Amino acid sequence: MGVITNMMLIILLAIAAFGLIHSLLAGQRVKQWASRRFGQRSYEGFYRLAYNVLAALTILPVIALVALRPGAVVWQVDTPLLRLLLNGLRLAGAAGLGLSLIQIDLGRFAGLSQALAYFRGEPLPLPPEPLQTRGLYRFVRHPLYFFSLLALWPAPTMTETLLAFNIGATLYFIIGSRYEERRMLASYGDAYRRYQKQVPWLLPRFRRANSENTHQLLV
Repeated sequence: MGVITNMMLIILLAIAAFGLIHSLLAGQRVKQWASRRFGQRSYEGFYRLAYNVLAALTILPVIALVALRPGAVVWQVDTPLLRLLLNGLRLAGAAGLGLSLIQIDLGRFAGLSQALAYFRGEPLPLPPEPLQTRGLYRFVRHPLYFFSLLALWPAPTMTETLLAFNIGATLYFIIGSRYEERRMLASYGDAYRRYQKQVPWLLPRFRRANSENTHQLLV
């Protein structure tokens, strides 16, 4: 097996294209164009939902390719106890990801709340969402990314395409989190700066003092 096979390269390029498309869609130029083209209210009501639908449509073929064309095995753990431990870590990652989603406004995150407000004739945009610093967000600023990585990497059997997908996803999360931090600073200002100083970026720090301090972030 070469260092990077053709299929691994395809996966990496597909994730790079995914990241580029979604960075452009998250940028102000495209948002301003959509607002002018479809009207401000339609933009506020449907842009987030359309963004997420497009995200699903563009990443699902990549996931299918990883599943259907795994390629050679890069590593395989055969020890039952170690396999159990690794699968337990992945399960913990999936559970943490679910909890992280529950702790935010999932309807707003998906774009469903905005679409419902549009159809109900309610005011748009929705009221600003408060900065989330409780729960898992006390320990890490980006729990969605951390737990996604925890669900991806401890695979007892790692294939070529899964390895490429994990590498691409890791880079996407790292770069994406930096852009997200800029957006959060623009939205929340000093409150988010205090949060940055007290709570780590991507790797959690589980300390009681951290939990107590973050209660005061918005004061």
